[in-house]
Amino acid sequence: MGRLVMKFGGTSVANIDRIRNVARHVKREVDAGHDVAVVVSAMSGKTNELVEWCGDASPLHDAREYDAVVASGEQVTSGLLAIVLQGMGIQARSWQGWQIPIKTSDAHASARILEIDGSEISARFKDRQEVAVIAGFQGINPQTNRITTLGRGGSDTSAVAIAAAIRADRCDIYTDVDGVYTTDPRVVPKARRLDKIAFEDMLELASLGAKVLQVRSVELGMVHNIPVFVRSSFDKPEDIDPHGTPPGTLICSEEEIMESHVVTGIAFSKDEAQISLRQIEDKPGVAAAIFGPLADANINVDMIVQNVSEDGKTTDLTFTVPASDYNRARDTITSSKGKIGYARLDSATDVSKVSVIGSGMRSHAGVAAKAFKALSERNINIRAITTSEIKFSVLIDAAYTELAVRTLHTLYGLDQT
Repeated sequence: MGRLVMKFGGTSVANIDRIRNVARHVKREVDAGHDVAVVVSAMSGKTNELVEWCGDASPLHDAREYDAVVASGEQVTSGLLAIVLQGMGIQARSWQGWQIPIKTSDAHASARILEIDGSEISARFKDRQEVAVIAGFQGINPQTNRITTLGRGGSDTSAVAIAAAIRADRCDIYTDVDGVYTTDPRVVPKARRLDKIAFEDMLELASLGAKVLQVRSVELGMVHNIPVFVRSSFDKPEDIDPHGTPPGTLICSEEEIMESHVVTGIAFSKDEAQISLRQIEDKPGVAAAIFGPLADANINVDMIVQNVSEDGKTTDLTFTVPASDYNRARDTITSSKGKIGYARLDSATDVSKVSVIGSGMRSHAGVAAKAFKALSERNINIRAITTSEIKFSVLIDAAYTELAVRTLHTLYGLDQT
């Protein structure tokens, strides 16, 4: 007997039939004697619809009211799942974020969880054997008593945070894929599902383009050491042994992985834009003059490459931003041209970032060099490079993205079973 958090995404609860399927998954775990808390997303497409309604109501709307509207999608799903579970003879009740409460910051639409009181849910496990069906993606700011939301993908974060709060043995993230793969199977048909992946590797994959999990949920799992299983909600509930190892991918601490590969996976993102500033005077304070205004505009800068001229008087500086922020970033830099003092601004939006991730890089030399050689043999030009202890990323022309991913996937033996 254990304590589980089960999280179901939008495609898993897209209609009543799928909600009934989710209920069968929950019943399987309840019948096995587990305490169960379920975290649900809004039905597939509903959040987008609610966001669109807010924009139609007023292009410049109050962020607090925006949260009140978009949080309603999860409220509907949690109530419907509780009704279905009750109809199956299972004790269940729905919980909204403010009822638990899930206390958050007041950054509406991108709030961060501050504290969760899981005592009432734990007490109901003991006294009533009651399943808690919790609306994900939302909480409450204790100072204002206003509903807040955690940003897109926030239900994953809710689930892992609740698992930590109620001291769950495991958090199962049910989605429309059956685990974490070495890369996107749509790009590389030979991509393999990983049985296990370390938190650090998953954090890099999630932040560099993999869409399986939200980055903050992985961070929380790592901080609180909550094992997370990524698994498919479309597996037949009755075919799964609730006492066995779940099918899917376990995200866990590195110590639990007996043999880690040098490279775990390849991530890529086409949502990139490159900005290059030419002939900047090389003096103290220039970098601050460039990146300070971008930070004030909440524009996230990723890859940064600086080249100093031979005489040491000027420098070229290249960086990348999300493609969605490209116009704002360019306008921000242009408006600060007098303070920065650059001669020319070059830019490109037809670029992509390909990243190689693996904890094994810590103890192996030459991993990146192999990639650079392989890419050059394919005539793929590298515009920029960044590295860290367990990953490196290259910026290339977008047209070569899939070729680069396939090349690197084969290079590091990820095609092999």
